[in-house]
Amino acid sequence: MSSSQAMRDPWLLTPGPLTTSASVKQAMLRDWGSRDASFIALTRDVRERLTQLANGSGSHVCVPVQGSGTFAIEATLGTLIARDSKTLVLINGAYGERMVKILDYQKHAHAELCWAEDQPVDAEQLRAKLLADDALTHVLVVHCETTSGILNPIEDIAAVCKDFEVSLIVDAMSSFGALDVDVAKLAIDAVVASSNKCLEGAPGLGFAIIREAVLAACADHAHSLSLDLYDQWQGFSHNNQWRFTPPTHVLAALHQALIEHEAEGGVSGRGARYRHNMAILVEGMRKLGFRPLLPAALQAPIIMTFHMPSDPTFNFEVFYDQLASLGFVIYPGKLTVANSFRIGCIGRLGEAEMRGALAAINATLSAMNVNLNPSEKGKAA
Repeated sequence: MSSSQAMRDPWLLTPGPLTTSASVKQAMLRDWGSRDASFIALTRDVRERLTQLANGSGSHVCVPVQGSGTFAIEATLGTLIARDSKTLVLINGAYGERMVKILDYQKHAHAELCWAEDQPVDAEQLRAKLLADDALTHVLVVHCETTSGILNPIEDIAAVCKDFEVSLIVDAMSSFGALDVDVAKLAIDAVVASSNKCLEGAPGLGFAIIREAVLAACADHAHSLSLDLYDQWQGFSHNNQWRFTPPTHVLAALHQALIEHEAEGGVSGRGARYRHNMAILVEGMRKLGFRPLLPAALQAPIIMTFHMPSDPTFNFEVFYDQLASLGFVIYPGKLTVANSFRIGCIGRLGEAEMRGALAAINATLSAMNVNLNPSEKGKAA
Protein backbone atom coordinates (compact mmCIF):
# COMPACT_ATOMS: atom_id res chain seq x y z
CA MET A 1 0.00 0.00 0.00
CA SER A 2 1.32 3.45 -0.89
CA SER A 3 1.72 6.10 1.81
CA SER A 4 -1.26 8.05 0.41
CA GLN A 5 -3.43 4.91 0.51
CA ALA A 6 -2.34 4.20 4.09
CA MET A 7 -3.33 7.71 5.19
CA ARG A 8 -6.87 7.68 3.81
CA ASP A 9 -9.99 5.69 4.55
CA PRO A 10 -10.64 2.92 2.02
CA TRP A 11 -12.86 3.68 -0.93
CA LEU A 12 -16.07 1.72 -0.41
CA LEU A 13 -17.25 0.23 -3.71
CA THR A 14 -20.19 -1.44 -2.00
CA PRO A 15 -23.99 -1.02 -1.83
CA GLY A 16 -23.62 0.73 1.55
CA PRO A 17 -22.37 2.00 3.89
CA LEU A 18 -20.54 4.20 1.42
CA THR A 19 -17.70 6.65 1.13
CA THR A 20 -18.88 10.05 2.37
CA SER A 21 -17.51 13.54 1.80
CA ALA A 22 -15.26 15.23 4.33
CA SER A 23 -17.99 17.80 5.00
CA VAL A 24 -20.57 15.08 5.76
CA LYS A 25 -18.11 13.55 8.23
CA GLN A 26 -17.47 16.99 9.69
CA ALA A 27 -21.19 17.49 10.29
CA MET A 28 -21.12 14.63 12.80
CA LEU A 29 -18.62 16.37 15.10
CA ARG A 30 -21.26 18.56 16.75
CA ASP A 31 -23.42 17.35 19.63
CA TRP A 32 -27.15 18.14 19.48
CA GLY A 33 -29.86 18.28 22.09
CA SER A 34 -32.77 16.31 20.69
CA ARG A 35 -35.34 18.69 22.24
CA ASP A 36 -33.44 21.82 21.27
CA ALA A 37 -35.06 24.21 18.79
CA SER A 38 -32.11 23.99 16.39
CA PHE A 39 -32.33 20.20 16.17
CA ILE A 40 -36.10 20.33 15.76
CA ALA A 41 -35.59 22.73 12.85
CA LEU A 42 -32.94 20.41 11.39
CA THR A 43 -35.33 17.45 11.54
CA ARG A 44 -38.09 19.46 9.88
CA ASP A 45 -35.79 20.56 7.05
CA VAL A 46 -34.55 17.01 6.41
CA ARG A 47 -38.11 15.69 6.29
CA GLU A 48 -39.17 18.42 3.87
CA ARG A 49 -36.15 17.91 1.61
CA LEU A 50 -36.73 14.17 1.41
CA THR A 51 -40.41 14.62 0.59
CA GLN A 52 -39.52 17.08 -2.16
CA LEU A 53 -37.04 14.63 -3.68
CA ALA A 54 -39.91 12.18 -4.15
CA ASN A 55 -42.22 14.91 -5.53
CA GLY A 56 -44.50 14.29 -2.58
CA SER A 57 -44.93 17.80 -1.20
CA GLY A 58 -48.58 18.42 -0.40
CA SER A 59 -49.62 14.77 -0.69
CA HIS A 60 -47.03 12.75 1.22
CA VAL A 61 -45.17 13.07 4.52
CA CYS A 62 -41.72 11.84 5.47
CA VAL A 63 -41.47 9.78 8.64
CA PRO A 64 -37.91 8.84 9.65
CA VAL A 65 -37.05 5.96 11.96
CA GLN A 66 -33.92 5.05 13.88
CA GLY A 67 -31.96 2.15 12.37
CA SER A 68 -30.99 0.71 9.02
CA GLY A 69 -33.13 0.56 5.92
CA THR A 70 -34.58 -2.78 7.00
CA PHE A 71 -35.92 -1.10 10.15
CA ALA A 72 -37.72 1.39 7.92
CA ILE A 73 -39.13 -1.37 5.70
CA GLU A 74 -40.41 -3.29 8.70
CA ALA A 75 -41.89 -0.14 10.22
CA THR A 76 -43.63 0.77 6.96
CA LEU A 77 -45.13 -2.66 6.37
CA GLY A 78 -46.22 -2.97 9.98
CA THR A 79 -47.82 0.48 9.97
CA LEU A 80 -49.50 0.60 6.57
CA ILE A 81 -50.79 -2.95 6.15
CA ALA A 82 -53.91 -3.78 8.11
CA ARG A 83 -54.04 -7.16 9.80
CA ASP A 84 -56.87 -8.40 7.57
CA SER A 85 -55.12 -7.37 4.33
CA LYS A 86 -53.39 -9.61 1.81
CA THR A 87 -50.13 -8.48 0.28
CA LEU A 88 -48.40 -9.50 -2.96
CA VAL A 89 -44.60 -9.41 -2.93
CA LEU A 90 -42.73 -9.20 -6.24
CA ILE A 91 -39.41 -11.00 -5.79
CA ASN A 92 -36.27 -11.18 -7.90
CA GLY A 93 -33.64 -11.07 -5.18
CA ALA A 94 -32.80 -11.22 -1.50
CA TYR A 95 -34.51 -7.96 -0.56
CA GLY A 96 -37.86 -9.05 -1.91
CA GLU A 97 -37.40 -12.26 0.06
CA ARG A 98 -36.64 -10.20 3.16
CA MET A 99 -39.98 -8.42 2.87
CA VAL A 100 -41.69 -11.82 2.86
CA LYS A 101 -39.83 -12.70 6.05
CA ILE A 102 -41.00 -9.45 7.65
CA LEU A 103 -44.60 -10.19 6.69
CA ASP A 104 -44.24 -13.65 8.20
CA TYR A 105 -43.03 -12.15 11.48
CA GLN A 106 -45.98 -9.75 11.41
CA LYS A 107 -48.37 -12.61 10.57
CA HIS A 108 -49.70 -10.80 7.50
CA ALA A 109 -51.30 -12.88 4.77
CA HIS A 110 -49.31 -12.68 1.57
CA ALA A 111 -48.62 -14.18 -1.84
CA GLU A 112 -45.49 -14.03 -3.98
CA LEU A 113 -44.56 -13.71 -7.63
CA CYS A 114 -40.95 -14.73 -8.25
CA TRP A 115 -38.41 -14.30 -11.04
CA ALA A 116 -34.78 -15.29 -11.37
CA GLU A 117 -32.29 -12.83 -9.92
CA ASP A 118 -31.13 -11.79 -13.38
CA GLN A 119 -34.67 -11.20 -14.67
CA PRO A 120 -36.82 -8.08 -14.07
CA VAL A 121 -40.27 -8.13 -12.54
CA ASP A 122 -42.90 -8.55 -15.27
CA ALA A 123 -45.81 -6.12 -14.99
CA GLU A 124 -48.07 -8.31 -17.13
CA GLN A 125 -47.63 -11.23 -14.76
CA LEU A 126 -48.54 -8.84 -11.97
CA ARG A 127 -51.68 -7.89 -13.86
CA ALA A 128 -52.65 -11.54 -14.28
CA LYS A 129 -52.10 -12.21 -10.59
CA LEU A 130 -54.26 -9.27 -9.53
CA LEU A 131 -56.98 -10.43 -11.91
CA ALA A 132 -56.86 -13.90 -10.39
CA ASP A 133 -56.91 -12.81 -6.73
CA ASP A 134 -59.17 -9.91 -5.80
CA ALA A 135 -58.26 -10.28 -2.11
CA LEU A 136 -54.90 -8.61 -2.73
CA THR A 137 -54.72 -5.11 -1.27
CA HIS A 138 -51.02 -4.20 -1.38
CA VAL A 139 -48.09 -4.78 -3.74
CA LEU A 140 -44.46 -4.63 -2.59
CA VAL A 141 -41.51 -4.29 -4.96
CA VAL A 142 -37.81 -3.42 -4.82
CA HIS A 143 -36.89 -0.68 -7.29
CA CYS A 144 -33.19 -1.54 -7.68
CA GLU A 145 -32.55 -5.05 -6.37
CA THR A 146 -28.95 -4.92 -5.17
CA THR A 147 -28.71 -8.72 -5.11
CA SER A 148 -27.83 -8.35 -8.79
CA GLY A 149 -28.04 -4.61 -9.53
CA ILE A 150 -31.12 -5.07 -11.69
CA LEU A 151 -33.58 -2.20 -12.19
CA ASN A 152 -37.22 -3.20 -11.98
CA PRO A 153 -39.76 -1.37 -14.22
CA ILE A 154 -41.38 0.70 -11.51
CA GLU A 155 -43.47 2.80 -13.93
CA ASP A 156 -45.11 -0.29 -15.46
CA ILE A 157 -45.70 -1.84 -12.04
CA ALA A 158 -47.24 1.38 -10.73
CA ALA A 159 -49.57 1.62 -13.73
CA VAL A 160 -50.93 -1.88 -13.09
CA CYS A 161 -51.41 -1.17 -9.39
CA LYS A 162 -53.28 2.02 -10.25
CA ASP A 163 -55.57 0.12 -12.62
CA PHE A 164 -56.51 -2.32 -9.85
CA GLU A 165 -56.60 0.32 -7.08
CA VAL A 166 -54.16 -1.59 -4.90
CA SER A 167 -51.62 0.12 -2.68
CA LEU A 168 -48.03 0.15 -3.98
CA ILE A 169 -45.12 0.24 -1.53
CA VAL A 170 -41.64 0.60 -3.06
CA ASP A 171 -38.32 -0.33 -1.49
CA ALA A 172 -36.15 2.36 -3.08
CA MET A 173 -33.23 1.79 -0.74
CA SER A 174 -30.62 1.62 -3.48
CA SER A 175 -32.16 4.05 -5.95
CA PHE A 176 -33.54 6.98 -3.97
CA GLY A 177 -31.59 10.13 -4.71
CA ALA A 178 -30.02 8.88 -7.97
CA LEU A 179 -33.03 7.58 -9.94
CA ASP A 180 -36.45 9.20 -10.23
CA VAL A 181 -39.08 7.90 -7.82
CA ASP A 182 -42.02 10.25 -8.36
CA VAL A 183 -44.72 9.33 -5.87
CA ALA A 184 -47.23 11.79 -7.31
CA LYS A 185 -46.83 10.77 -10.94
CA LEU A 186 -46.80 7.04 -10.19
CA ALA A 187 -49.45 7.09 -7.43
CA ILE A 188 -47.11 5.33 -4.99
CA ASP A 189 -48.48 5.14 -1.46
CA ALA A 190 -45.08 4.73 0.18
CA VAL A 191 -41.42 4.74 -0.82
CA VAL A 192 -38.81 3.61 1.68
CA ALA A 193 -35.08 4.43 1.72
CA SER A 194 -32.19 5.20 4.05
CA SER A 195 -29.57 7.82 4.78
CA ASN A 196 -26.49 5.93 3.63
CA LYS A 197 -27.04 4.96 0.01
CA CYS A 198 -27.39 7.37 -2.92
CA LEU A 199 -27.94 10.30 -0.55
CA GLU A 200 -24.36 9.71 0.70
CA GLY A 201 -25.07 10.24 4.38
CA ALA A 202 -24.02 8.07 7.31
CA PRO A 203 -25.83 4.82 8.17
CA GLY A 204 -28.31 4.70 11.03
CA LEU A 205 -31.50 6.32 9.75
CA GLY A 206 -34.27 5.01 7.51
CA PHE A 207 -37.35 6.84 6.33
CA ALA A 208 -40.65 6.35 4.57
CA ILE A 209 -42.39 8.92 2.38
CA ILE A 210 -46.05 8.04 2.77
CA ARG A 211 -49.29 9.35 1.31
CA GLU A 212 -50.75 11.36 4.17
CA ALA A 213 -54.33 10.22 3.56
CA VAL A 214 -53.19 6.59 3.76
CA LEU A 215 -51.13 7.10 6.91
CA ALA A 216 -54.02 8.87 8.62
CA ALA A 217 -56.03 5.63 8.48
CA CYS A 218 -53.32 3.51 10.14
CA ALA A 219 -53.75 4.37 13.81
CA ASP A 220 -54.22 0.81 15.04
CA HIS A 221 -52.08 -1.20 12.60
CA ALA A 222 -48.59 -1.35 14.10
CA HIS A 223 -47.29 -4.45 15.85
CA SER A 224 -44.46 -2.52 17.51
CA LEU A 225 -44.35 0.69 19.53
CA SER A 226 -40.89 1.73 18.37
CA LEU A 227 -41.70 0.97 14.71
CA ASP A 228 -45.11 2.66 14.66
CA LEU A 229 -44.78 5.29 11.94
CA TYR A 230 -48.30 6.56 12.51
CA ASP A 231 -47.50 7.37 16.13
CA GLN A 232 -44.20 9.00 15.16
CA TRP A 233 -45.98 11.07 12.51
CA GLN A 234 -48.46 12.20 15.11
CA GLY A 235 -45.56 13.23 17.31
CA PHE A 236 -44.01 15.28 14.53
CA SER A 237 -47.40 16.86 13.80
CA HIS A 238 -47.83 17.77 17.46
CA ASN A 239 -44.41 19.16 18.39
CA ASN A 240 -41.97 18.30 15.56
CA GLN A 241 -40.06 16.01 17.92
CA TRP A 242 -38.94 12.39 17.86
CA ARG A 243 -40.70 10.11 20.33
CA PHE A 244 -37.48 8.37 21.36
CA THR A 245 -33.79 9.32 21.24
CA PRO A 246 -32.93 10.11 17.61
CA PRO A 247 -29.56 9.47 15.90
CA THR A 248 -28.66 13.15 16.14
CA HIS A 249 -25.25 12.95 14.49
CA VAL A 250 -26.57 10.80 11.65
CA LEU A 251 -29.39 13.26 11.01
CA ALA A 252 -26.92 16.17 10.95
CA ALA A 253 -24.79 14.25 8.45
CA LEU A 254 -27.85 13.57 6.29
CA HIS A 255 -28.77 17.25 6.36
CA GLN A 256 -25.32 18.14 5.04
CA ALA A 257 -25.51 15.34 2.49
CA LEU A 258 -28.85 16.67 1.21
CA ILE A 259 -27.34 20.14 0.81
CA GLU A 260 -24.54 18.60 -1.25
CA HIS A 261 -27.03 16.50 -3.20
CA GLU A 262 -28.91 19.65 -4.21
CA ALA A 263 -25.65 21.40 -5.16
CA GLU A 264 -24.72 18.49 -7.43
CA GLY A 265 -27.94 18.91 -9.38
CA GLY A 266 -30.29 16.76 -7.37
CA VAL A 267 -31.41 13.38 -8.65
CA SER A 268 -30.32 14.05 -12.24
CA GLY A 269 -26.87 15.28 -11.24
CA ARG A 270 -26.23 12.48 -8.76
CA GLY A 271 -27.48 9.89 -11.22
CA ALA A 272 -25.27 11.27 -14.00
CA ARG A 273 -22.12 10.83 -11.88
CA TYR A 274 -23.09 7.28 -11.01
CA ARG A 275 -23.79 6.44 -14.65
CA HIS A 276 -20.36 7.80 -15.57
CA ASN A 277 -18.80 5.69 -12.82
CA MET A 278 -20.60 2.64 -14.14
CA ALA A 279 -19.47 3.25 -17.73
CA ILE A 280 -15.83 3.47 -16.62
CA LEU A 281 -16.18 0.34 -14.51
CA VAL A 282 -17.86 -1.77 -17.20
CA GLU A 283 -15.37 -0.78 -19.89
CA GLY A 284 -12.39 -1.41 -17.64
CA MET A 285 -13.62 -4.72 -16.25
CA ARG A 286 -14.41 -6.04 -19.73
CA LYS A 287 -10.87 -5.19 -20.82
CA LEU A 288 -9.55 -7.15 -17.84
CA GLY A 289 -11.66 -10.13 -18.87
CA PHE A 290 -14.58 -9.93 -16.45
CA ARG A 291 -18.18 -10.43 -17.64
CA PRO A 292 -21.09 -8.42 -16.24
CA LEU A 293 -24.09 -10.48 -15.17
CA LEU A 294 -26.75 -8.20 -16.63
CA PRO A 295 -27.26 -6.68 -20.09
CA ALA A 296 -27.08 -2.91 -20.18
CA ALA A 297 -30.86 -2.53 -20.59
CA LEU A 298 -31.49 -4.10 -17.15
CA GLN A 299 -28.55 -2.60 -15.26
CA ALA A 300 -29.04 0.21 -12.75
CA PRO A 301 -26.04 2.54 -12.22
CA ILE A 302 -25.82 1.51 -8.59
CA ILE A 303 -23.92 -1.75 -8.23
CA MET A 304 -22.50 -4.10 -10.86
CA THR A 305 -22.42 -7.88 -10.56
CA PHE A 306 -19.62 -9.73 -12.34
CA HIS A 307 -19.22 -13.43 -13.03
CA MET A 308 -16.29 -15.06 -11.25
CA PRO A 309 -13.44 -15.83 -13.66
CA SER A 310 -13.13 -19.41 -14.84
CA ASP A 311 -9.38 -19.45 -14.13
CA PRO A 312 -8.95 -21.98 -11.26
CA THR A 313 -6.17 -19.86 -9.74
CA PHE A 314 -8.65 -17.08 -8.99
CA ASN A 315 -9.64 -17.04 -5.32
CA PHE A 316 -12.20 -14.42 -4.33
CA GLU A 317 -11.08 -14.17 -0.70
CA VAL A 318 -7.50 -13.47 -1.76
CA PHE A 319 -8.74 -11.05 -4.43
CA TYR A 320 -10.93 -9.23 -1.88
CA ASP A 321 -8.23 -9.01 0.77
CA GLN A 322 -5.60 -7.77 -1.66
CA LEU A 323 -7.90 -5.05 -3.00
CA ALA A 324 -8.76 -4.03 0.57
CA SER A 325 -5.06 -3.75 1.38
CA LEU A 326 -4.77 -1.38 -1.57
CA GLY A 327 -7.62 0.74 -0.23
CA PHE A 328 -10.58 -0.55 -2.28
CA VAL A 329 -13.41 -2.49 -0.64
CA ILE A 330 -15.74 -4.46 -2.92
CA TYR A 331 -18.61 -6.82 -2.08
CA PRO A 332 -19.24 -10.58 -2.27
CA GLY A 333 -21.94 -11.96 -4.54
CA LYS A 334 -25.39 -12.88 -3.30
CA LEU A 335 -26.76 -14.79 -6.27
CA THR A 336 -28.08 -18.31 -6.60
CA VAL A 337 -28.05 -18.16 -10.42
CA ALA A 338 -24.32 -17.50 -10.82
CA ASN A 339 -21.03 -17.45 -8.91
CA SER A 340 -20.32 -13.74 -8.71
CA PHE A 341 -19.06 -10.66 -6.90
CA ARG A 342 -20.20 -7.04 -6.87
CA ILE A 343 -18.62 -3.60 -7.26
CA GLY A 344 -20.55 -0.45 -6.42
CA CYS A 345 -20.70 2.77 -8.44
CA ILE A 346 -22.18 4.95 -5.69
CA GLY A 347 -20.94 7.04 -2.78
CA ARG A 348 -18.59 10.03 -2.92
CA LEU A 349 -16.59 8.51 -5.77
CA GLY A 350 -15.83 9.73 -9.24
CA GLU A 351 -13.69 8.98 -12.26
CA ALA A 352 -10.36 9.08 -10.40
CA GLU A 353 -11.52 6.56 -7.80
CA MET A 354 -13.06 4.23 -10.39
CA ARG A 355 -9.89 4.23 -12.49
CA GLY A 356 -7.88 3.73 -9.32
CA ALA A 357 -10.00 0.68 -8.50
CA LEU A 358 -9.43 -0.75 -11.98
CA ALA A 359 -5.68 -0.26 -11.62
CA ALA A 360 -5.78 -2.02 -8.25
CA ILE A 361 -7.77 -4.91 -9.73
CA ASN A 362 -5.27 -5.26 -12.56
CA ALA A 363 -2.35 -5.25 -10.11
CA THR A 364 -4.12 -7.81 -7.91
CA LEU A 365 -4.74 -10.17 -10.82
CA SER A 366 -1.05 -9.97 -11.71
CA ALA A 367 0.00 -10.63 -8.11
CA MET A 368 -2.34 -13.65 -8.01
CA ASN A 369 -0.98 -14.94 -11.36
CA VAL A 370 -4.51 -15.06 -12.69
CA ASN A 371 -4.81 -15.24 -16.47
CA LEU A 372 -8.39 -14.77 -17.54
CA ASN A 373 -9.57 -16.94 -20.40
CA PRO A 374 -9.20 -14.87 -23.59
CA SER A 375 -12.59 -16.17 -24.71
CA GLU A 376 -14.14 -14.33 -21.77
CA LYS A 377 -12.68 -10.97 -22.68
CA GLY A 378 -15.25 -8.53 -23.97
CA LYS A 379 -17.97 -11.17 -24.10
CA ALA A 380 -21.47 -9.75 -23.65
CA ALA A 381 -23.44 -10.79 -20.60
